[in-house]
Amino acid sequence: MPTSDLSAIFKAYDVRGVVPGELDAETAYKIGRAFAAYIGGERYCVGRDMRLSSPELAEGIIRGIVDQGGDVVDIGMISTDGLYFAVGKYGFDGGCMVTASHNPAEYNGFKLCRSEARPLSMDQGIGEVRDMVLSDEFPEPSRRGSVTQRDVLDDFVTHALSMIDTSVLRPMKIAVDAGNGMAGKLVPPVFERIPGELIPLYFELDGSFPNHEANPLEPQNIVDLQRTVREQGADLGVAFDGDADRMFLIDENGAFVGGDMVTAMVAKVLLAKHPGAAVVYNLICSRSVPETILAAGGKPIRSRVGHSFIKALMREHDAIFGGEHSGHFYFRDNWYADSGLIAFLTVLELLSREGKTLSQTLEPIDTRTRSGEINFEVQDQAAALERIKAAFADAEIDELDGLTVGYEDWWFNIRASNTQPLLRLNVEVEDAATLDDRVRAISKLIEG
Repeated sequence: MPTSDLSAIFKAYDVRGVVPGELDAETAYKIGRAFAAYIGGERYCVGRDMRLSSPELAEGIIRGIVDQGGDVVDIGMISTDGLYFAVGKYGFDGGCMVTASHNPAEYNGFKLCRSEARPLSMDQGIGEVRDMVLSDEFPEPSRRGSVTQRDVLDDFVTHALSMIDTSVLRPMKIAVDAGNGMAGKLVPPVFERIPGELIPLYFELDGSFPNHEANPLEPQNIVDLQRTVREQGADLGVAFDGDADRMFLIDENGAFVGGDMVTAMVAKVLLAKHPGAAVVYNLICSRSVPETILAAGGKPIRSRVGHSFIKALMREHDAIFGGEHSGHFYFRDNWYADSGLIAFLTVLELLSREGKTLSQTLEPIDTRTRSGEINFEVQDQAAALERIKAAFADAEIDELDGLTVGYEDWWFNIRASNTQPLLRLNVEVEDAATLDDRVRAISKLIEG
């Protein structure tokens, strides 16, 4: 049994911890039972990533679901968006992906969803699962379930390609860094069906991450991809995280492209096909995102950070698409679930239609300078936020998610982490020369 406080592995949007210190097969079994008891249906889908501990955790959670009366279809190693696809497409009552996403090798966990790939979160399901696991008490099942296997990869690739117009795709040379994660299995069958040349980096499925961690948001993890793009003259680079549901782009010059710029590009493509549709974006995204949505004839909807808020707004406004700065991209016609693969393919469609390089396509959109997320350890967060409100009293301030402080030529957001004593700062300016001064001034206020 894990030696630490078991409740700590149950997070806001998933279950995650160090194996075996915080999470093991016995705990996975209990989570499987609790998950099936909470969902209450009979048909479940379970997939896993390539982490070294994933087979034993998948076996544990499958055994738990079966003992609780659920029939499990084991889809084996798959990306997280492939698992979401399977749950939505085949009408499962619930789905579980064994993964710790972009976390280091010693971590693992579970992403849980109900029918139509609706994710569980702490206030919708994870809390109830946690309570059953901690009490070690489960409803008496009326039957014992069964296990069958199914390969869904080809069906998922077909679905992803159906989301774009493949007839317009032009051949491009594309470097893809799978980070030894699930993109190594997902990407090759895609490139068998689209024109162009694939330059693969670290496609071997290896949960020990021998080359670099599968977290493209850390600059050191994309250095190899940037170098490959420049040295081999690739049209662009693509970096996926460990479970391949998030992706980030590198332009032909080796420059990193933020998730908010991908949001703007995908919105352009989808709004050309769905005029006047709503598009949801989170409030950390550049001002260029709502401007691009408006220019494309769409309706921009601003959201708090977090997939539960974005998906709720998408359903409320029948939004065709939602995007986050963190590389999560949600599609209405994909059961509102996120898919890095579909976002990547949509960008390929845009580049093909416009006949431009990635940097040329971004030039009229990416006109501002951003700080990226800067984290501060702050014990008295309320006092820090009050200091900031007082110092910027002449600004336009809203509190949709933390504090967003806006001026005509710059803005910033400061928000508290859900899980740590951190304040997260994002700054965007029109004039790059002013960025450092703005960040320094705000930092002094935060630190008191």
